[in-house]
Amino acid sequence: MKPALLAFVAALSLLAACGGDNQRLVGNDEYGDWRQGRARNRPQGASAGIVVFGVDKDREAREAAANGGGSGLSVNAYLWRATLDTLSFMPLASADPFGGTIITDWYSPPSANGERFRAQAYVLGRQLRSDGVRVQVFRQTLDHGQWVDSPVSASTNSDLEDKVLARARELRSQSASR
Repeated sequence: MKPALLAFVAALSLLAACGGDNQRLVGNDEYGDWRQGRARNRPQGASAGIVVFGVDKDREAREAAANGGGSGLSVNAYLWRATLDTLSFMPLASADPFGGTIITDWYSPPSANGERFRAQAYVLGRQLRSDGVRVQVFRQTLDHGQWVDSPVSASTNSDLEDKVLARARELRSQSASR
């Protein structure tokens, strides 16, 4: 046999001698019962460690299971659909169902010359609640060939939120009657 192969076989023999009935359990209480992977006074399970950057996968899984899980959405489905329906007259720029964010592109109503609007909507949770959605509308006016930010009436945001909530209630009642 070649010397490298002989060394490998010798190492395997040595490792085999260390296993099986030749093992001795050292009774060092500091490390606990190492055969069961536990040490005394140490937490059990994957969630027992430190949460890094605010991500606790076990907690997320428990919450998903408690909320019916498997829906694919991280936000209330009625509020999400109602927000999309309410803002459907504006072109959609992006929608993130996991973050609950809907952003529209600029929209110029046919009746408003030199004026355009954009909306951002945030669905804030999994429950259908009156404070579960926030809508923010932005307005710009055309001034000497440049778009300039203009104020939006304070009631505009709350009016859109009310329309979203009314539509969400309608969607929920439609699904309950089926």
